[in-house]
Amino acid sequence: MKYISFAIPCYNSEAYMEKAINSILEGGEDVEIIIVNDGSKDGTKEIAERYAAKYPTIIKAVNKENGGHGDAVNCGLAHATGKYFKVVDSDDWVDKDALMKILDAVKGFVDADTQVDMVIANYVYEKVGMTKKKVIRYDNVLPENQIFRWDDIGRFRLDQYILMHSVIYRTEMLRLCQLELPKHTFYVDNIYVYYPLPHVRTLYYLNVDFYRYFIGREDQSVNEKVMIGRIDQQLFVTRTMIAMYELRMITSKKLRKYMINYLAIMMTVSSILCIRSKKEENLVKKKELWAYLKKKDYKTYMKIRYGILGQTMNLPGRPGRKVSSLAYSVARRLIGFN
Repeated sequence: MKYISFAIPCYNSEAYMEKAINSILEGGEDVEIIIVNDGSKDGTKEIAERYAAKYPTIIKAVNKENGGHGDAVNCGLAHATGKYFKVVDSDDWVDKDALMKILDAVKGFVDADTQVDMVIANYVYEKVGMTKKKVIRYDNVLPENQIFRWDDIGRFRLDQYILMHSVIYRTEMLRLCQLELPKHTFYVDNIYVYYPLPHVRTLYYLNVDFYRYFIGREDQSVNEKVMIGRIDQQLFVTRTMIAMYELRMITSKKLRKYMINYLAIMMTVSSILCIRSKKEENLVKKKELWAYLKKKDYKTYMKIRYGILGQTMNLPGRPGRKVSSLAYSVARRLIGFN
């Protein structure tokens, strides 16, 4: 039996993918590693096939035409046989000790025939040039080492929302909710985390520093210049998330509040990228995004627009945009993202 299937989407990843693979191999026969070669033009395919030949009971090498990160995740999920499913980007890796503790917990769920839909663990910013690593923990907001529900959660800080790095889903739950990420689109990790939330009934948190999130390459998708160049994709993802649910229909008040706050962050990121691009056409797109939210879900719009983030992103005129940009720069340094 495979307890966790790890999908590693790879596109031209020959320079770093082996570190990701080797870190997960520490789980031995309890894990399944699905290396998805998303139409790479370098040696990614050969590396994946070499590992699959060496570890045939653990590793699958899947080759496909280029469809982007989200499509590679879809492909990994389609090939997964493990009870749980985890995405590890090809330039990231996982911690061995934390992996073993998570596997022990998952084995406990399976042995007891207990369904836990979402497993959460900490992640670490492995940021280039930073001597002190920033760790995103959830011990102040989630019960530890016990099964809980959305109504048991506390209040999340701005820097500790549940991201793809911190989440492991029950495989069958993902399939039942029919998760499918769009092709040829960046930033779909937000959809991956956000869309399944109302389908999650039970959660479990381990206070271990599991996922190591490498950040600092100039060509990385979260580099600000790259994000501005792909602003239309960021806007598309945000619109897609707005369209997913009528949030007033979410029965758990705490989950509903969490999802509204998550959307507020997405609106903020989209707005500030439009502002910092210094292009008039993007300022128009910013207005259109807020108008779309207002039309789609007026109550959510009012909560976000007149919350702290919404007000900061919508200060009038050029002086207001400068203040918004400065506030974003300060927050980025304090929180440590990008």
